[in-house]
Amino acid sequence: MSTSHQPTADSFVSADDIRTRFSRAMSAMYRQEVPQYGTLIDLVADINARTLHAQPTLRAQMAHAGELERLDVERHGAIRVGTAAELATLRRLFAVMGMEPVGYYDLSVAGVPVHSTAFRPVADAALAANPFRVFTSLLRLELIADPALREKAATILARRQIFTPRVLELIAQCETDGGLADADADAFVREALETFRWHSTATVDAENYRALQAAHRLVADVVCFRGPHINHLTPRTLDIDAAQAAMPARGMDAKDVVEGPPRRNCPILLRQTSFKALQEAVRFTDDAGAHTARFGEIEQRGVALTRKGRALYDQLLAEVRDMGNAGSAAPDYESRLALVFRAFPDTHEALRAQGLAYYRYSLTASGEAAQIDAETSLKVLLAKGWAQADPITYEDFLPVSAAGIFQSNLGGEEQKQYQAHAAQQAFEAALGGRVHDEIALYEAAQQRSVDQLRAVLRGMPVVDATA
Repeated sequence: MSTSHQPTADSFVSADDIRTRFSRAMSAMYRQEVPQYGTLIDLVADINARTLHAQPTLRAQMAHAGELERLDVERHGAIRVGTAAELATLRRLFAVMGMEPVGYYDLSVAGVPVHSTAFRPVADAALAANPFRVFTSLLRLELIADPALREKAATILARRQIFTPRVLELIAQCETDGGLADADADAFVREALETFRWHSTATVDAENYRALQAAHRLVADVVCFRGPHINHLTPRTLDIDAAQAAMPARGMDAKDVVEGPPRRNCPILLRQTSFKALQEAVRFTDDAGAHTARFGEIEQRGVALTRKGRALYDQLLAEVRDMGNAGSAAPDYESRLALVFRAFPDTHEALRAQGLAYYRYSLTASGEAAQIDAETSLKVLLAKGWAQADPITYEDFLPVSAAGIFQSNLGGEEQKQYQAHAAQQAFEAALGGRVHDEIALYEAAQQRSVDQLRAVLRGMPVVDATA
């Protein structure tokens, strides 16, 4: 046991700091394991610098909203686990880093036999410090049609332990004491990283690997290895179309289309693209072979949508994909997407007026200097330049887009004909807790900003209530 265990609150490292240490260590490990990830980081840094230089208004808006400081460190990863026990322990592991489960995603509707959540910070200040997210999927063995193969997969998964004994000790210590001191926080990062590390030796023979792969490539990826291994790590770009166009010149085989909404003046939700998964040498228990799972992804984030806005987004996306039943594989997908999404307002003024997106409101310098009635409407405050509205960044994911990324890296033939099998209660039972409603989080963030603005107008102290 560590001799640095000092269960006093003033000696604890903050969860934000542990999360930053871990995300940096993960990025360094993944850069070593997948050198093209380093190329991706360099590409995104170049595009972001050019975009901020060309768009001073965007730079000013991001600076005011606290977005610039987090841009370079921002990452999301993805991991897939096989059992309820693995998922529940991940929940406890991420809690050490101030990351909570947000959202429920049923990917079976797109032929991927998993359901998922995203572990991330939820408080405003924590998101500003480091918005590291891990999209975490649980394999749904019940969707494997062959009962014998289903039982075999369950038996293989039951034999493995994806967490080191030391990290389990440190998780329990953090839960008991309320935090970790510096040396233990560093030990936690080192030990937790082992769960996400790539292992080139499989736990099954080649025949079992091929049988599980025939059920679904993702099943083989989850079941056949000592640990779940991080399968991508994603930087945030400010111009994903420029990144998509530049990837081939950097030696990256980009997927055919960008997932999510089309290019817009006011970005909404999330757009994602990736380079194709790498074929990597692996050794089965009886033979040598290869496995394809890990890839590089880029994302561009826009404003979070209200329930009304999300309903309109989902309706329009369904219209695009229903055209000739061609989905995103059709050669004219991007033009169809742009055409249909003309129905989605593309100015922040219209998005606010129609209640389609969320914003943080704050007084401007002129507003602070003016004598203003505390009950003056937001509309008037904005019109007179006394307040400004900063878009609240969408911190979460889109199930159709996530499935599209998964499918592009599993091979075109991988589309399995599952029906929608949303099972949030079963997922939460496996998780050992409830997931946050992501839209409720954005609504609360917007309301906090309004309450704080009103408090300033009333001459009251502002309480930092970033729950």
